[in-house]
Amino acid sequence: MLCYFGLGSQELYDWMNDNPMIYLSPISYNNDPYVVGHNDKLVSINTTIEVDITGQCASESFGPIQYTATGGQVDFTRGAWLSRGGKAFIITHSAVEDKESGELISKIVTQHRPGAIVTLTRSDVMYVATEYGVVNLRGKSLRQRAQALISIAHPDFRAELSDYAKEVKYFILPAHDPLS
Repeated sequence: MLCYFGLGSQELYDWMNDNPMIYLSPISYNNDPYVVGHNDKLVSINTTIEVDITGQCASESFGPIQYTATGGQVDFTRGAWLSRGGKAFIITHSAVEDKESGELISKIVTQHRPGAIVTLTRSDVMYVATEYGVVNLRGKSLRQRAQALISIAHPDFRAELSDYAKEVKYFILPAHDPLS
Protein backbone atom coordinates (compact mmCIF):
# COMPACT_ATOMS: atom_id res chain seq x y z
CA MET A 1 0.00 0.00 0.00
CA LEU A 2 1.45 3.34 -1.09
CA CYS A 3 0.54 6.32 1.07
CA TYR A 4 2.03 9.57 2.30
CA PHE A 5 0.37 9.76 5.72
CA GLY A 6 -1.63 7.72 8.17
CA LEU A 7 -4.01 9.15 10.72
CA GLY A 8 -5.97 7.21 13.28
CA SER A 9 -5.72 5.22 16.47
CA GLN A 10 -2.73 3.76 18.26
CA GLU A 11 -3.88 0.39 16.92
CA LEU A 12 -3.48 1.73 13.36
CA TYR A 13 -0.04 3.14 14.11
CA ASP A 14 1.08 -0.16 15.65
CA TRP A 15 -0.19 -2.03 12.56
CA MET A 16 1.61 0.38 10.20
CA ASN A 17 4.90 0.38 12.12
CA ASP A 18 7.50 -1.70 10.25
CA ASN A 19 4.72 -3.29 8.16
CA PRO A 20 6.23 -4.43 4.84
CA MET A 21 2.82 -3.95 3.15
CA ILE A 22 3.00 -0.19 3.81
CA TYR A 23 5.23 2.16 1.85
CA LEU A 24 5.21 5.75 3.08
CA SER A 25 6.40 8.01 0.29
CA PRO A 26 6.69 11.76 0.01
CA ILE A 27 3.63 13.47 -1.46
CA SER A 28 5.83 14.73 -4.31
CA TYR A 29 6.13 11.09 -5.44
CA ASN A 30 2.75 9.71 -4.39
CA ASN A 31 0.78 12.46 -6.17
CA ASP A 32 3.03 12.90 -9.19
CA PRO A 33 0.70 12.54 -12.21
CA TYR A 34 3.45 10.78 -14.18
CA VAL A 35 3.89 8.20 -11.40
CA VAL A 36 0.12 7.83 -11.02
CA GLY A 37 -0.24 7.47 -14.79
CA HIS A 38 1.98 4.37 -14.83
CA ASN A 39 -0.96 2.42 -13.39
CA ASP A 40 -2.94 0.97 -16.28
CA LYS A 41 -6.72 1.48 -16.17
CA LEU A 42 -6.43 3.90 -13.25
CA VAL A 43 -9.79 5.25 -12.10
CA SER A 44 -9.74 8.61 -10.35
CA ILE A 45 -12.90 9.63 -8.47
CA ASN A 46 -13.21 13.12 -7.00
CA THR A 47 -16.02 15.42 -5.93
CA THR A 48 -16.66 19.07 -6.65
CA ILE A 49 -18.64 21.86 -5.07
CA GLU A 50 -19.99 23.05 -8.42
CA VAL A 51 -19.31 22.58 -12.12
CA ASP A 52 -20.14 25.16 -14.78
CA ILE A 53 -21.69 24.13 -18.08
CA THR A 54 -18.30 24.22 -19.81
CA GLY A 55 -16.96 21.62 -17.35
CA GLN A 56 -14.82 23.79 -15.07
CA CYS A 57 -14.89 22.49 -11.50
CA ALA A 58 -14.75 24.70 -8.42
CA SER A 59 -13.83 22.12 -5.79
CA GLU A 60 -12.23 24.24 -3.08
CA SER A 61 -14.47 27.18 -2.26
CA PHE A 62 -18.00 28.49 -2.02
CA GLY A 63 -17.41 31.69 -3.98
CA PRO A 64 -14.50 33.39 -2.19
CA ILE A 65 -14.93 31.33 1.00
CA GLN A 66 -12.27 28.62 1.20
CA TYR A 67 -13.77 25.25 2.16
CA THR A 68 -10.97 22.79 1.45
CA ALA A 69 -7.71 22.46 -0.44
CA THR A 70 -6.90 21.00 -3.83
CA GLY A 71 -5.65 17.75 -2.34
CA GLY A 72 -4.80 15.26 -5.07
CA GLN A 73 -7.71 16.11 -7.37
CA VAL A 74 -5.62 17.67 -10.13
CA ASP A 75 -2.78 15.14 -9.73
CA PHE A 76 -4.97 12.05 -9.91
CA THR A 77 -7.21 13.45 -12.65
CA ARG A 78 -4.18 14.17 -14.80
CA GLY A 79 -2.68 10.82 -13.82
CA ALA A 80 -5.83 9.10 -15.11
CA TRP A 81 -5.43 10.94 -18.41
CA LEU A 82 -1.88 9.56 -18.66
CA SER A 83 -2.88 6.04 -17.61
CA ARG A 84 -3.44 3.54 -20.42
CA GLY A 85 -7.22 3.01 -20.28
CA GLY A 86 -7.55 5.42 -17.35
CA LYS A 87 -10.73 7.28 -16.46
CA ALA A 88 -11.22 10.36 -14.30
CA PHE A 89 -14.62 10.97 -12.72
CA ILE A 90 -15.98 14.07 -11.04
CA ILE A 91 -19.08 13.27 -9.02
CA THR A 92 -21.60 15.62 -7.50
CA HIS A 93 -25.25 15.81 -6.59
CA SER A 94 -27.24 17.61 -9.27
CA ALA A 95 -28.66 19.95 -6.63
CA VAL A 96 -28.64 20.52 -2.88
CA GLU A 97 -31.09 22.12 -0.50
CA ASP A 98 -29.93 25.27 1.27
CA LYS A 99 -30.27 24.45 4.97
CA GLU A 100 -31.26 27.99 5.93
CA SER A 101 -33.73 28.90 3.17
CA GLY A 102 -34.84 25.44 2.04
CA GLU A 103 -34.16 26.59 -1.54
CA LEU A 104 -32.93 24.04 -4.07
CA ILE A 105 -29.52 25.04 -5.49
CA SER A 106 -28.10 23.59 -8.70
CA LYS A 107 -24.58 22.16 -8.56
CA ILE A 108 -24.32 22.51 -12.34
CA VAL A 109 -24.24 26.25 -12.90
CA THR A 110 -24.10 28.76 -15.74
CA GLN A 111 -21.08 30.46 -14.17
CA HIS A 112 -19.20 29.92 -10.95
CA ARG A 113 -19.95 32.22 -8.06
CA PRO A 114 -17.77 35.35 -7.98
CA GLY A 115 -14.48 34.55 -6.29
CA ALA A 116 -14.79 30.78 -6.73
CA ILE A 117 -11.55 28.87 -7.13
CA VAL A 118 -11.47 26.76 -10.29
CA THR A 119 -9.64 23.57 -9.34
CA LEU A 120 -9.97 21.68 -12.61
CA THR A 121 -10.07 23.43 -15.96
CA ARG A 122 -12.55 22.18 -18.51
CA SER A 123 -9.77 20.51 -20.48
CA ASP A 124 -8.84 18.43 -17.40
CA VAL A 125 -12.34 17.05 -16.83
CA MET A 126 -13.15 13.70 -18.41
CA TYR A 127 -16.37 12.28 -16.90
CA VAL A 128 -18.97 14.03 -14.73
CA ALA A 129 -21.59 12.04 -12.83
CA THR A 130 -24.75 13.02 -10.95
CA GLU A 131 -27.72 10.93 -9.92
CA TYR A 132 -29.09 11.64 -13.42
CA GLY A 133 -26.26 9.96 -15.29
CA VAL A 134 -22.66 10.12 -16.42
CA VAL A 135 -21.33 12.19 -19.32
CA ASN A 136 -17.98 12.04 -21.07
CA LEU A 137 -16.63 15.52 -21.84
CA ARG A 138 -13.39 14.31 -23.38
CA GLY A 139 -12.76 16.13 -26.67
CA LYS A 140 -16.17 17.84 -26.69
CA SER A 141 -16.89 21.36 -27.94
CA LEU A 142 -18.46 23.97 -25.65
CA ARG A 143 -21.85 23.23 -27.23
CA GLN A 144 -21.48 19.49 -26.67
CA ARG A 145 -20.23 20.02 -23.11
CA ALA A 146 -23.18 22.26 -22.29
CA GLN A 147 -25.64 19.76 -23.76
CA ALA A 148 -24.05 16.87 -21.88
CA LEU A 149 -23.95 18.65 -18.52
CA ILE A 150 -27.50 19.98 -18.90
CA SER A 151 -28.65 16.39 -19.49
CA ILE A 152 -27.41 15.34 -16.02
CA ALA A 153 -28.47 18.52 -14.21
CA HIS A 154 -31.45 18.50 -11.87
CA PRO A 155 -34.59 18.74 -14.05
CA ASP A 156 -35.70 21.94 -12.29
CA PHE A 157 -32.64 23.76 -13.68
CA ARG A 158 -32.29 22.35 -17.19
CA ALA A 159 -34.34 25.05 -18.95
CA GLU A 160 -32.41 27.85 -17.21
CA LEU A 161 -29.08 26.26 -18.11
CA SER A 162 -30.18 25.71 -21.72
CA ASP A 163 -31.42 29.30 -22.03
CA TYR A 164 -28.08 30.58 -20.76
CA ALA A 165 -26.13 28.38 -23.18
CA LYS A 166 -28.17 29.75 -26.07
CA GLU A 167 -27.77 33.33 -24.86
CA VAL A 168 -23.98 33.11 -24.74
CA LYS A 169 -23.91 31.25 -28.05
CA TYR A 170 -22.69 27.88 -26.78
CA PHE A 171 -25.48 26.60 -29.01
CA ILE A 172 -24.36 28.39 -32.15
CA LEU A 173 -26.90 26.64 -34.34
CA PRO A 174 -30.15 26.76 -32.31
CA ALA A 175 -32.05 24.98 -35.10
CA HIS A 176 -29.92 21.91 -34.42
CA ASP A 177 -30.26 22.12 -30.64
CA PRO A 178 -32.13 19.05 -29.40
CA LEU A 179 -32.93 20.88 -26.16
CA SER A 180 -34.91 23.69 -27.78
